Amino acid sequence: MSAAYKQRVAEVDELLGQERLDVKKIRKFSFEHGLPEGAGRRATVWKILLDYLPRDVAEWPKCLAKTRKAYGEFVDEIIINPHEQTNNDHPLNPNPDSQWNAYFKDNVVLSQIDKDVRRLCPDISFFQQATLYPLPSLASGLETLSDRVERTCLESAQVQTSRMGLTTNTQARSVDKDEIEPYKLLARGQEAHWQVVERILFIYAKLNPGISYVQGMNEVIGPLYYIFANNTPKEWQEHAEADAFFCFTSMMAEIKDNFIKTLDDSACGIGAMMVKLMKLLQGYDQPLHDLFVEKQSLSPQFYAFRWLTLLLSQEFNLPDVIRLWDSFLADGHRFNFLIYTCCAMIVVQRDQLMANDFSHNMKLLQNYPDIDVHVLLAKAMEIQEKHGLEPLDLLSV
Repeated sequence: MSAAYKQRVAEVDELLGQERLDVKKIRKFSFEHGLPEGAGRRATVWKILLDYLPRDVAEWPKCLAKTRKAYGEFVDEIIINPHEQTNNDHPLNPNPDSQWNAYFKDNVVLSQIDKDVRRLCPDISFFQQATLYPLPSLASGLETLSDRVERTCLESAQVQTSRMGLTTNTQARSVDKDEIEPYKLLARGQEAHWQVVERILFIYAKLNPGISYVQGMNEVIGPLYYIFANNTPKEWQEHAEADAFFCFTSMMAEIKDNFIKTLDDSACGIGAMMVKLMKLLQGYDQPLHDLFVEKQSLSPQFYAFRWLTLLLSQEFNLPDVIRLWDSFLADGHRFNFLIYTCCAMIVVQRDQLMANDFSHNMKLLQNYPDIDVHVLLAKAMEIQEKHGLEPLDLLSV
């Protein structure tokens, strides 16, 4: 462990050791330096930045007890009790308010969630490993959501094609044995981390019917849950599911418009963010902007749509995504710094982009090459400091 790293650890521990936290200083440190690993430091800071934990540390036990109890009630109502309710109904009941009718509609959403979470962060084994804190009701025979998908061989014809450029089968879906088999290694009463994430997303969809679940949300919650359930104190790991749910809900309150197709061209939609990105590129590097807009027509819809919607979670490996999120979550005008970072991604590849044709450049942007994210962040901060738009200007584009 280097002296510089030890210094960072000491600074964070000092910031978190106060009875009343100085959130401004915590935000500044996270934004500029990133957070050191271990002892749940990053999990704590992310919860603070997402307003899940209050400034007064003495209030944490009361606040956490309240939210964790509330999540337990959501699980009882949405995951456990519906089994009892549908048992008192008939599957062929034509009433729109029938519990079975709602159950079948939920299956369409659940089918897409299940398909997405199974492939969450495939480069690491964490999400396929068993959680130490499975849902207690599983031990008494409660069916997991993934078992529900497998058992019913859900039909997912109504699931829409991904807006992030990912292929989604829109035909009637039967569960593929090769897809399910690798996940049958856990004993009864156990569940993998991906199954916990599946439950979080399903509960979110049920509690937020206006947006429900859209493909890509799994990529947003992945880093959150990973941080809360990994390398943290035992008590925090035990309640990682509840904590991740509320922090995910907090994030979605800020970015959900990006997932609503009807808002794409509105002032708060993903289209406006892409306009801001191109305006920022124009102000920083006019020739490069002209290449994109006039010479090669490299539309941001074909690369930046995914960058912005998923907070770059699919463009880099998980450790790099986590470091980027240290800055994104600490951004005082969340998520403006994300736009600066996307601009930096284009700028640092300038030589390659200027020297090559449309096909090569589009492939580069859609399959972004490996890069030191600290170099990328430094460039983004340079653009923000020297050539950036003021927050109000960005918001008014």
